[in-house]
Amino acid sequence: MEIHHVPASGRLGLRRIGYNAAMEPSKDISRLIEIMAALRDPQAGCPWDVKQDFESIKPYTIEEAYEVADAIERGDLDDLEDELGDLLLQVVFHARMAEEADVFSFGDVVFAITRKLIRRHPHVFATSTTDTAESVRTQWEDIKAAEKAEREARRKARGADKEGLLDSVPRALPALTEAIKLQQKAARVGFDWSEAGPVLSKIEEEIAELKEALQGGDRTKIDDEFGDLLFVLVNLGRHIGADPEMALRGTNAKFRKRFAHIETALEEAGESLDGASLERMEALWSEAKTRD
Repeated sequence: MEIHHVPASGRLGLRRIGYNAAMEPSKDISRLIEIMAALRDPQAGCPWDVKQDFESIKPYTIEEAYEVADAIERGDLDDLEDELGDLLLQVVFHARMAEEADVFSFGDVVFAITRKLIRRHPHVFATSTTDTAESVRTQWEDIKAAEKAEREARRKARGADKEGLLDSVPRALPALTEAIKLQQKAARVGFDWSEAGPVLSKIEEEIAELKEALQGGDRTKIDDEFGDLLFVLVNLGRHIGADPEMALRGTNAKFRKRFAHIETALEEAGESLDGASLERMEALWSEAKTRD
């Protein structure tokens, strides 16, 4: 998402409320916070920025996180610098809206994460003698459990429902990632298969149920059974040590590469994708597989 600059017509208003009309880029985070405040000013800010809320900005936040990941995967550090800035803007945007609602500010966000990092790393910032990867992991889990208890106490104090085991898994995560985290949470209390064999049997069972749903033609049932199959496939990936998200990303990249070969080969032969038969494209696909 691009930053929407303050229109010239609003500069006098910005000057009246204390903003610097001739803002310049800066490496100081306070400048970004100041710019965001200017953009959100009801009288002199940008109309688009002013009308946004948490829900309307949420899709951009998710999108920017993916664009950061894409820059990393492509090894493009110039793009990474730019995309990290876009992602940081999302944090500042949400914090500004929260501050306007008198809930929390950007400073509160920074305080919360610094407190959490210090608290979860007593072997670095305090007197803990923990010095092995396994003991650090155990200590981390103990600290997170204490934090969860504190969070529950705060929820109870404000009359919120008790948080269940799976409630800490964000529902807005990509579905594959959410499935992994849900399964990991359940596995910690013993709700899990002990090995991959039974998972494979469950996959066969889900395939049979999907076939039955397809024969019945009920759209809702088909979608439901397809989702069940995907969920069990994720579980298999977890048991064999294959991250489903990364595995699928690898397959996506492979598909891109092979399909690009089809396009290139057809173009070199004076043919087009629209005019090529499925048999012709499949032959070129097989040719691309030999080059992997």
